[in-house]
Amino acid sequence: MRTALLQSSGTLGSVADNLKALDEAAARAAAAGAGLLAAPELYLTGYAIGDDIPRLAEAADGASAAAIAESAARHGVAIAYGYPEREGETVFNSVQLIGADGARLANYRKTHLFGCFERDHFTPGEQAVVQAELGGVRVGLMICYDVEFPENVRAHALAGTDLLLVPTAQMHPFQFVAESVVPVRAFENQMYVAYVNRVGKEGEFEFVGLSTLAGPDGVARTRAGRDEQLVFADADPAFLAASREANPYLRDRRPGLYASLI
Repeated sequence: MRTALLQSSGTLGSVADNLKALDEAAARAAAAGAGLLAAPELYLTGYAIGDDIPRLAEAADGASAAAIAESAARHGVAIAYGYPEREGETVFNSVQLIGADGARLANYRKTHLFGCFERDHFTPGEQAVVQAELGGVRVGLMICYDVEFPENVRAHALAGTDLLLVPTAQMHPFQFVAESVVPVRAFENQMYVAYVNRVGKEGEFEFVGLSTLAGPDGVARTRAGRDEQLVFADADPAFLAASREANPYLRDRRPGLYASLI
């Protein structure tokens, strides 16, 4: 499945502008033959919005979800996007996947919140593995800091995730996560990992870009630079099946030895 990664920070605080930019990216992705477009963490609102988070947060089936569903169906491309999700008085840092027919396929709430900023404004999610079937590929969802916990990604591997989407807001000086950790996670868990980042300065934060899609061989199929880009790579089910057959990591596990981990 050809996958497009939208490396962009959008317009801080303007949902309307970011919806427009996402629609334009969907058109470009579809024209390039992509079946899936992924945008970064909190793409709809911006990351450094602080006390505006409660005002800008929306329900998973809110107005922005409807607009993105219409865009996905019009362009014939699935879209995954980060946003602040409101449920009652609770706000989550979430990512939603909408199919190429406009159907809402999956919604994931970030389980591992990073730093005081996130812990002050969001409630952590409680479901580690969220998946959906997309074009014969089992797609899993995760957000930023979550991928830095090996148990999280291994849970997806054991649940059969083929392509793990990780919208992120990776900051300086942690660029080694994009450069090194993500390819290792893909290799040790025998899956594709798509890590799509914000870029540039935003408030007190400086995002490093370097969005990548890494394969089960640990090799980056694409890697963006430090500016706004739309990059493409393929998640090949046949290559994944052959890699899983050749690589014994999951077969050679000895779960009885790992009880101390939980």
